[in-house]
Amino acid sequence: MLDRTQFREAMARLGAAVNIITTHGPDGDTGMTVSAVCSVTDDPATLIVCINRSSRQHAIFKNAGIICVNILGPGQEDLSAIFAGKDHLPMPERFARATWHKLETGALALAQSAASLDCKVSQMLDIGTHTVFFCEVQAIALGQKNAGLVYHGRAYHHVPHPAA
Repeated sequence: MLDRTQFREAMARLGAAVNIITTHGPDGDTGMTVSAVCSVTDDPATLIVCINRSSRQHAIFKNAGIICVNILGPGQEDLSAIFAGKDHLPMPERFARATWHKLETGALALAQSAASLDCKVSQMLDIGTHTVFFCEVQAIALGQKNAGLVYHGRAYHHVPHPAA
């Protein structure tokens, strides 16, 4: 049997973009930080987002059927940590730390994100401890081109913007 600790260490060596995903349900707005986001196809424009089923927000995202993926950039590490649960702030206080707007689905888009992809969930698949959400993009808001923010080796790193 594969050693889970060794697998987790290997995945810590795989850099990933830092994202805050949001949704809107009967109890209001919900968000969380995730790195497990990947494009699937551009026709129709589709992403996958993976959420651990033990997460407190999992059922909210599953029931809402909408997800906005907000791609973060340098300088947004604190916001990422807040939506990852640092300080255990209630959701309204987390959202009060930034400026948000709505695109098409009603899920909140981060005004200062590198990009926001507003999606309807088209399929869900449970694999191991996670649910894989297939998210069909309904609207996109592009922010300023800036450097990227990745999580690698259990730490944040800035990826410089390529020179024009």
